[in-house]
Amino acid sequence: MADSGAPVISKGLDGVYITNSTICKVDGTAGRLYYRGYSIDEIAKNSNYAEVSYLLLYGRLPKKAEFDGFAARLNAERDLPDEIVEMISANAKKADPMDVLRTAVSYLSIYDKETQDSSDAANMNKSIRLVSKISSIVAAIGRCRKGEEYVEPDTSLGHSENFLYMLNGEKPTAGQLKAVEMMFMLQAEHSSNASTFSTLVTGSTLSDLYSAVTAGIATLKGSLHGGADEEALRMMNAIGDPSNTEKYIEDALAGKKKIMGFGHRVYKAYDPRAKIIKEYLLSLQGSSSGEVRRLTEIALRGEKLMIEKLGKSHGIWPNVDFFAGPVYVSAGIELELFTPMFAASRVSGWCAHMLEYWKDNKLIRPLENYTGQLDLKYVPMSKR
Repeated sequence: MADSGAPVISKGLDGVYITNSTICKVDGTAGRLYYRGYSIDEIAKNSNYAEVSYLLLYGRLPKKAEFDGFAARLNAERDLPDEIVEMISANAKKADPMDVLRTAVSYLSIYDKETQDSSDAANMNKSIRLVSKISSIVAAIGRCRKGEEYVEPDTSLGHSENFLYMLNGEKPTAGQLKAVEMMFMLQAEHSSNASTFSTLVTGSTLSDLYSAVTAGIATLKGSLHGGADEEALRMMNAIGDPSNTEKYIEDALAGKKKIMGFGHRVYKAYDPRAKIIKEYLLSLQGSSSGEVRRLTEIALRGEKLMIEKLGKSHGIWPNVDFFAGPVYVSAGIELELFTPMFAASRVSGWCAHMLEYWKDNKLIRPLENYTGQLDLKYVPMSKR
């Protein structure tokens, strides 16, 4: 007979609420997503990543003068200390890009005079620096992986345009910029996901913002979180020819293998971000490269089969990671940079949640139900 006094264990904290927030609403049943009350559809159609960052950090859309001032502050913070560029250059080819990013962000704290200042103003300043500099770090990692020199930022360019300029050494095409702006906006925020939660856990100890964001980056690295878009593209590349799609997925399902890019802990309907990305890919069909068309066809055939098999019956629908790979490929982004770019986007959400949580901080300290033995007799090593 079950012990009525036994605690209820929520594996993975499933269904557990940790705080109140005004930043993001994920309606998993209806398949809706809101940033500060604005639907992701409105955001993706009308905004840009710099404005989304302002919205998340300050809680409202900026007026023209406010946006110009914020953009100027992002612009002023783009460049990286020489020592960090040297560290990236020395390690980018031999280490996982997320490991280099995590180390570089932790390293940044040494160069910020406000690192240990916990005032609201200082934390906002640090948030703006992190949003700006993480994009520069990711661009530098991409350059150094190819054996190319660090490109200094161009002060005449917007945030996403400058990222692509620093990555490629030339101004992006309109198509490249549109793809990256869209992905940055769609991945900027998603409520209390795993990396946001780990950011809050670290920050709740009253550690500094760099430490909290570094924890978020470390969590994002995993293939069940930020790395899922990389795994989805690897799956598409393993499929090879679009005609192999159905057999590959049927065989994978028969072997009880996970199909990356499908299913979500919150969404039990079609991920609204995936809809936006899919529509964008469809708009490219007449003008995209053969590789993007190949990947898009695989994605569309895989989506159709998975929805027929598991969509309505099991609530397993495409998520943002499934269509992300072909979009990144269309922008000329290598697979190994997908997750670092996710971090360059999500940093605005991490910082927004941390600033909000600190207004009513409580150390996050969950319990665990001990099921081991008690009062064991210690046996000296000579008698074991």
